Order: sequence, then C-alpha cells, then structure tokens
Amino acid sequence: MELGNKVGWFEMAGGDGRKLQRFYGDLFGWKIDANNPMNYGMVQADDAGLGGGVGPAAPGGGSHLTVYIEVDDLQAALDKAEKLGGKTVNPPMDVPDGPSIAHFTDPEGNFVGLMKAPGS
Repeated sequence: MELGNKVGWFEMAGGDGRKLQRFYGDLFGWKIDANNPMNYGMVQADDAGLGGGVGPAAPGGGSHLTVYIEVDDLQAALDKAEKLGGKTVNPPMDVPDGPSIAHFTDPEGNFVGLMKAPGS
C-alpha cells in the first residue's frame, strides 16, 4: 500500500504566545522550548506525535491553527491545488534554519501549509 503525503508540522498561534505555551504545555504535558529570539515554542514529535510550534502570531496576524503537509515540490503542489480550486496565499519561501514552506486556501477557504524538509 502506497501512503499519501503526511502531516509534518502543526502551528498554534495567537496574540499571547506565552499564554498559549503555558496552556498547551499544562493541558497535554508538552515540553515547549521558546528559548529563541522570536519566543516561538518548539514542540518535539516525541511529545506531541509530530513536531510543532506554539507561540505569538505574526504582527497583524490573528489566532490560528495550521497543519503543514510534507511534499516533494512546493510549487507543483500549489499548482495542483489551484487546478483543483484552491488559491495560493504564500509562494514557496525558506524558513531560516528550517524547512521551505508555502500556503494555500482550499475551495472552502481553509488555510493549509505545505513544507519541504531542508536538504530534501
């Protein structure tokens, strides 16, 4: 049986990142490491089932929950999403010291992330 693309990351963000980190850490027992300049809380896969982040929303951004699907080719996945009725929101970009990512909305307006691991 051939498996499809898997969810590779999640992100929970809001106006008070530290509050969210405490909430999810206390609720689920996750060890959230926010020791970085952006105070972005990193959650390891062995704690949550897959790696993720909990922290402050980007300036001007609202609270959100985003899943990131692993793909081999970000642009090809965006092109396919558009052919199927989705819309590109953010074209491929590199995250410093991290993966390359892109975002689209599905035909119902759900915001979805795509990711490609560094070096793959």
